[in-house]
Amino acid sequence: MKLYRIGELAKAASVSERTIDYYTKLKLIAPEARTQKNYRLYSAETLNRLKRINELKQEKYTLEEIRSKLELWNNVSHEEQVTEKLTSLEIHMQRLEREVKELEPLISNMKPGQARKVFSSLMPQSLACIDALYLLINQGPFT
Repeated sequence: MKLYRIGELAKAASVSERTIDYYTKLKLIAPEARTQKNYRLYSAETLNRLKRINELKQEKYTLEEIRSKLELWNNVSHEEQVTEKLTSLEIHMQRLEREVKELEPLISNMKPGQARKVFSSLMPQSLACIDALYLLINQGPFT
């Protein structure tokens, strides 16, 4: 089992060492072991946990909300986690569909050149999302 010293973990998770200290103090993460010189060592699971924390922070969750989610994840099976995430994606897609429908009247009033410009900037991002979902469904455990 690979164990990371704080600097290695910080680099792998793209966070600062101070952030790791702070999260350790808040008990969002915990060291797996200590060296003879009392350096903290963190596991690969801690790295995954830090990545989850970063994702949730990007989604604008507070640290207290993140703590609650992490506690739920600790008590939930992998199947339930996948189901929860897929449900979340479905809700997000429905919200996006509503927003697109709200845009339809605005787009229909645009000049053709303006509409093409809007679509050309949105299409690569939209297609990337659709491709990612397609890969997940066709190469994941669903096949």
